[in-house]
Amino acid sequence: MAPHADASVRGATENDAPAVGLVQALVWQEAYDGVVPPEVHAAFEPQSFATAWRESLRRPPEGVHRLLVACAGEQVVGFAAIGPSQDPDASPATGEITAMGVHPQARRQGHGSRLLNAAVDLLREAGAEHVAAWTLARHEGVRAFLGGAGLTPDGAYRDRVVSPEGATAREVRLVATLDAPTQE
Repeated sequence: MAPHADASVRGATENDAPAVGLVQALVWQEAYDGVVPPEVHAAFEPQSFATAWRESLRRPPEGVHRLLVACAGEQVVGFAAIGPSQDPDASPATGEITAMGVHPQARRQGHGSRLLNAAVDLLREAGAEHVAAWTLARHEGVRAFLGGAGLTPDGAYRDRVVSPEGATAREVRLVATLDAPTQE
């Protein structure tokens, strides 16, 4: 995918579910390679993700939940999902980026930054004072990207069970305080 001058972020529709499913499958396959057992890794397939996204767009959960897509022209090349934080230690004014990814061939073209900025703007508009995101501890590239945007580890971690045998993958939480929107 070549850089495209017509890059944008918008709210997702049900018709975007297949493209989001494809991007998520590619991103998860890459991120969890060597982390989850082969049978779990094999389950990261576009149609399963697309079905879940289509259903969540058709019947959104309660509260401020949104799915955003990054586009190069008309082509969906990335996504970000946001919602209220489900962490028991989070303040009620904490929003969370629950999932985010950019197609491997569309990286380093600003799509991730546009998605992150749009996600933070929506959370701020919904009243969030803080934003949180969880990422694999070993995924240094994602941590560096989020760190460059001002999110920092707060010391919280969780060990997510990733196999029927009980194997776990460590995730770390990164957070930032959101400034009040500027008045123009």
